[in-house]
Amino acid sequence: MLIYDLDFSELTNIVSSWGQPAFRARQIWTGLYKNFWAAPDEFTNLPKELREKLAAEIRFEVLTPTLKLDSSDGQTRKTLFKLPDDRQIEAVLMRYENRRTLCISTQVGCAMGCTFCATGQMGFTRHLSSGEIIAQVLYYARFLHAENDVVTNVVLMGMGEPFHNYDNTMTAIDRLNDPQGYNFGARRFTISTSGLVPAIRQFASEKRQVNLAVSLHAVENTLRSSMMPVNKKYDVEALIEACREYVEATGRRITFEWALINGVNDTPEQAKKLAILLKGLLCHVNAIPLNPTTGYEGKATTRERADIFKQVLEQNGIPCTIRIRRGIDIQAGCGQLAARAT
Repeated sequence: MLIYDLDFSELTNIVSSWGQPAFRARQIWTGLYKNFWAAPDEFTNLPKELREKLAAEIRFEVLTPTLKLDSSDGQTRKTLFKLPDDRQIEAVLMRYENRRTLCISTQVGCAMGCTFCATGQMGFTRHLSSGEIIAQVLYYARFLHAENDVVTNVVLMGMGEPFHNYDNTMTAIDRLNDPQGYNFGARRFTISTSGLVPAIRQFASEKRQVNLAVSLHAVENTLRSSMMPVNKKYDVEALIEACREYVEATGRRITFEWALINGVNDTPEQAKKLAILLKGLLCHVNAIPLNPTTGYEGKATTRERADIFKQVLEQNGIPCTIRIRRGIDIQAGCGQLAARAT
């Protein structure tokens, strides 16, 4: 039993079953999510017998860091973690001037098979539990706390498709959002999906304050299907219809991710088609030159072509940002996470 897989009521029931007063559960919860204590012996406000019981009955260790890589500019750190079943995942910390953003994984591998993504090239192994997702956030929260710093944003666009692991992903967000615990604001989370239409509709119906990003990358179905197999099941038209339903239901702006691939989807013509597709939709296009992976031959666009792409979108009323590439030298950029030790 993993401590981070327990919600507060479950933890309270366990503590009570051990003959301990209920307030001990609150002390444990606070220790975990506010003090970032990671082992029973750190809970010095608990009686020794309870600390020993925790150590004997509940597992605290879930992520074993096996490799830590820092980018040459010192702004990005990628950590390779080993899980209890010896599977591996990667998570990333990105430092910006006023932000500390985490890129968190939700699965070991990914079933979506996007051709330009290293995780997609791995294939799917298993879902992460809610506790395994939470543990990644708390690992970096603990790391930053030691530097008198804090996490400001969490993006669930590391390894895996968050909406393929919908329940565990949402449970993790809700637990991290708990005002009596970590109290991380819902609007500081972003979920990125490759376009699982039923999950987008479910997400819309829940009217959460969590941000939604959709990996689009192409307007024509033939091109998008060649890059993203999920498009064969949920094509562009169905995806955009679901996105419009999401905006209508929540009133929240949606972000479309677009990896700019030289000569493939970075032309002014593609930008015009994208503007037509998104017309009237409360949205923003987040474009980034493609990050290289060993399993995909496409190349990143040039800065000049990216600027023209952005200009065409904005001239047609679609706001666009060209994102800064981070951690490319340590394979920590979007689409580069592959859980390998080399």
